[in-house]
Amino acid sequence: MKTYRLEFSQKIPVDLDTAWNFFSSPLNLSEITPDDMTFDVTSPISKDAKMYPGMIITYKVAPLLGIKLNWMTEITHVKDKEYFIDEQRFGPFAFWHHNHHFEAIDGGVLMHDILHYAIGWGPIGSIANSIIVNNKINGIFNFRYKKVEALLGRL
Repeated sequence: MKTYRLEFSQKIPVDLDTAWNFFSSPLNLSEITPDDMTFDVTSPISKDAKMYPGMIITYKVAPLLGIKLNWMTEITHVKDKEYFIDEQRFGPFAFWHHNHHFEAIDGGVLMHDILHYAIGWGPIGSIANSIIVNNKINGIFNFRYKKVEALLGRL
């Protein structure tokens, strides 16, 4: 099975506590996801909830053509104010492993994401990735970049 790797970085002009508090709240994910994906957290999570190792988060998401899918991720690792990792347990990918890293820098925080994913389906999955999936994921992260700038500022 072919696995793909993408990396994204963004500098934001907030302190580490502010960045961590925003991104470690599962409910904020819908705020930085494109509206056309109709991303809804379906887990009974309170607004104050913070991620912890073993946390299961369920969503409804429409990644393509408005077709809603169930997606379940598990937060597998958390190092306070440094990183957390989410892994898909059920959902649209054959494999999904997403590292979210945070580092204090002059004037703010550097966020760095490392995403590994696989589609499966052999050559059909490779074609789907080159035509649709890779572009869709890049579009989601480009949207997130702009939305985070609008919410937290630009550095």
